[in-house]
Amino acid sequence: MSSLLLSQVLTLSHAQVVIEAAATVAFALSGLIEAARKRLDAVGVCVVAGLAAFGGGTLRDVLLDRRPFFWVQHAGWLWVLLVLCVVAMFFMRSRHFTLTERAMQWPDALGLGLFAASGTQIALGASMPAIVAVLMGMVTAVCGGVLRDIVCNEIPRAFSDHRPYALCAFLGAWLVVMAERLGLPDWLGLVAAAGTATLLRVLALLLGWRLPAWRAD
Repeated sequence: MSSLLLSQVLTLSHAQVVIEAAATVAFALSGLIEAARKRLDAVGVCVVAGLAAFGGGTLRDVLLDRRPFFWVQHAGWLWVLLVLCVVAMFFMRSRHFTLTERAMQWPDALGLGLFAASGTQIALGASMPAIVAVLMGMVTAVCGGVLRDIVCNEIPRAFSDHRPYALCAFLGAWLVVMAERLGLPDWLGLVAAAGTATLLRVLALLLGWRLPAWRAD
């Protein structure tokens, strides 16, 4: 029984690492594209990409009193971020890409789903109640993009474009909780949550789903 439990823990740990790594790269790309659209210099590009990639997870770790921070525990991701920024800047300049807001939204949608799943699972692993775990998943998924937009002098899109964003993360994160309650493999909950949140965000972008806006009249 103990060996089976250890095997499950190792499998979950590996799944979390893979998902957080993929989410980090996806959000780093969204930050890189947004920084390039704003014509920031090389330092600005790296800072914005780093905030997008690590901001939400860092806030989650602070709220959960989790040490070391996930990007300190996996310091190699910092090198991946720097290499990604340098390579992307040279590649985009040589290819003369026209960067649009839509180009930034696709990696952002992927990162949203991946971080919603991993953030929720990490909170459940810290024995948080279900609603707290789901909110930690939302924080992980949303706050990196919020920091990216603030630094780029934009009202955060998560709050202003009226297309479901945080709501997609919220709904997807509950699948991690459901998987745990039903005794399903933890990796299955992670994949289902990440896929659902990402799909909902992509559909919101493609189909123009909108949330009600505040009206003063």
